[in-house]
Amino acid sequence: MAGQAPDAGFQTGRYPGLPGSVARLVRCRRDGGLATCRERVVVSVKAMDSQRLRDAMVDALAADHAAKGLTLRPEVEAAMRTVPRELFIPGVPVADAYENTAVITKRRGEESISSVSAPFLIAEMLGQAADALDGLAGRRVLEVGSGGYNASLLRELVGPSGSVTTVDIDPEVTDRASACLSAAGYTDVTVICADAEYPLDLDHSFDLIMVTAGAWDIPPAWREQLADGGVLVVPLRTFGLTRSWALRRAGDDLVSVSHRQCGFVAVQGAGAHDVRYIDIADGVHLRLDEDQQIDAAECAGLLATPREQAWAGLSLPPRTVLSDLDLWLAARLRGEVQHVVMLTAQESAIESGIVAPGWRFGTPATLHHGTLTYRSALRWSGRQFDIGAYSHGPGAAAAAARMVGHMRAWVDAGNPPPALRVVPAKTPDGDLPAGAILDRRHSRLVLTFDDQHREES
Repeated sequence: MAGQAPDAGFQTGRYPGLPGSVARLVRCRRDGGLATCRERVVVSVKAMDSQRLRDAMVDALAADHAAKGLTLRPEVEAAMRTVPRELFIPGVPVADAYENTAVITKRRGEESISSVSAPFLIAEMLGQAADALDGLAGRRVLEVGSGGYNASLLRELVGPSGSVTTVDIDPEVTDRASACLSAAGYTDVTVICADAEYPLDLDHSFDLIMVTAGAWDIPPAWREQLADGGVLVVPLRTFGLTRSWALRRAGDDLVSVSHRQCGFVAVQGAGAHDVRYIDIADGVHLRLDEDQQIDAAECAGLLATPREQAWAGLSLPPRTVLSDLDLWLAARLRGEVQHVVMLTAQESAIESGIVAPGWRFGTPATLHHGTLTYRSALRWSGRQFDIGAYSHGPGAAAAAARMVGHMRAWVDAGNPPPALRVVPAKTPDGDLPAGAILDRRHSRLVLTFDDQHREES
């Protein structure tokens, strides 16, 4: 037709799973009253690079799962190969978007208060949820903590008959999540700005509640909004150690199905719980997360005193899950010492020889009558290692031996993983299973290591 633009009749738009640089151009013409359409996809070099990086990331995730003895579920793999992660962290180079690390998206001073989680952790938590519910297709899902990326993956997993709602207390975070979800084509994800400590004004329950912020307690709203038999996946701190727990609702209780080691920015709002730190040497700190009352003067100069060490005399394989041992030590030692804490250290303190912890980001430690003891760095021999303890103070030798005795007991018990039961705060002691009890504002956490509670996975 004279005067018609060459591309007249073409329509452009974004579709779920396609990067912003992918345009779908549809040209329609009418012939004999019947509409025929021809669709073509124009993919830029940038989009092809994005898909290549995405595939490489997922290949690495599958290998990481295998190295941990886990299996990357096919539907989780497919979702992560589909969703363009770079659209949820605008301003970050595409290559950086596919690094296997978290990306901080908001800070308050030096504190990180919002992030897009590391891909490996997202994959593991989605796997926990899908394993516990035997798949997520058709499920109603609530996400607590909005970044957009995880919500889009959940949207892929629940499919057309499911739904995803994401909630965050920070309007800047929800505005950014809404914009990113829209840019990626996930316009049917419901985004709510509210404090998830309290119930949402909705007329239905959820099959899955997935929390993407570090919690210290389980508010009643999370249990009450969960269908009976539904699953809560939550990064929960116990003894200062964070684990992603998959918890199935059974009446008023939540019972663990699986757990994974993890780390998250802390919950904000009414559910926030401050962590206290005590500096005991240059670059060395004690993390107090159970409201321990410790005088900093009690710890002054301890690391400058002679160090005693003890070893378990074991030869353990590389895949030994030492994060399970750390919870075992915290649970067992709390009844024998004044304080169980977590020792953290900067790299410079380790390099200088001040401390040699098992893990510098959080190693179990005890403080008892002026003696500090902590799980030490591993002692390797070939492809196997021994575990031990270092101790400083007047009772150092006995304290190191006590901690190592609990290490041997864990190995003798078959390296049992922890199990968790969360019950309402009003539950009397007589109704609790035997285990280490941590009392919170809303709930009582009972940590056990009985073999019958081994993970289903």
